[in-house]
Amino acid sequence: MAVTLKEVAERAQVSRSAVSRTFTDGASVSEKMRRKVEKAAQELGYSPNALASSLTTGRTKLIGLVSNNFHNPIFLEVFDRFTRRLQDRGLRPLLVNLSDETDPENSVRMLRQYSVDGVVVASSTLPPGFAKAFRDAGVPVVHSFGRSSSTPQVHVVGIDNVECGRMAARTLVARGYKTVAFMGGPQTATSTQDRCKGFTSEMETHPDITATHSFAEDYSFEAGRREMLRLLRDDPAEAYFCGDDVLSIGALSAIREKGLQVPQDIGVIGLNDMEMARWENIDLTTIHQPIEQIVNSSIELVAAMLDEPDRYPEARIFPCHVVERGTLRPQQT
Repeated sequence: MAVTLKEVAERAQVSRSAVSRTFTDGASVSEKMRRKVEKAAQELGYSPNALASSLTTGRTKLIGLVSNNFHNPIFLEVFDRFTRRLQDRGLRPLLVNLSDETDPENSVRMLRQYSVDGVVVASSTLPPGFAKAFRDAGVPVVHSFGRSSSTPQVHVVGIDNVECGRMAARTLVARGYKTVAFMGGPQTATSTQDRCKGFTSEMETHPDITATHSFAEDYSFEAGRREMLRLLRDDPAEAYFCGDDVLSIGALSAIREKGLQVPQDIGVIGLNDMEMARWENIDLTTIHQPIEQIVNSSIELVAAMLDEPDRYPEARIFPCHVVERGTLRPQQT
């Protein structure tokens, strides 16, 4: 049977309230008392009950980690980093799948049932209204991988997707391609809209280069493969900026399925620099998104909001850079 708080108090010869204070963050207890209680707890194998502690402190230390991109392998990396970093801070992640959810209010009601202390919306495809709904309900919230803004309504941590689109366009221009294209994810996603906007606006400064755009159904391997197979039936571009690495890998599969070579026949550049992009059989040239910094900064903000829930919203935007691998021809000199 589990060791009780009462048994620890008896072993340490202190009151039960002293034991409770010892295992309550921020509670007042002398160092001598703490040593006695911790020694007795270790001898008995006692572990404080997190649920009971939450009833005392009014805090569950639960942080809702919500997303809708569970089919995208990049989020395995994202969730791994989030869960480990939250646990390092003594917080407990509650992973929530919103793939089929369209009503922000339903999400708020669901997370409130678990009495979460805060929420991290980790998605570039969920509408901004989801994060705002948590804010309006008084729940501390951070939108990771959200849309950059000079006047954010909630805390946003991510990248400048418009600039990433420009970066991809400049990279293709520097390699001498005369027909280029953007192949994005779902057109409703703000990340797709912004990457397309940046790519298109940069290409407008190069009227001698033909630029087009199209969209896949979602950010997935199969969606990228299907869209590229469709594009290859007509007159394909010489190079594509795929708005996500997993789309790029699907596109590479379609290109090779049709007997074409990369980068000799068609060039591809992605975005994210996910682990799979580095695999030897993929070797994807891509734009590196600083996922570790985004995750760490998001957790820093949501943890700070637990003590300062009215903290003024800020946008933390991290720079990206191109990672050269083998799916684009060399830069022209």
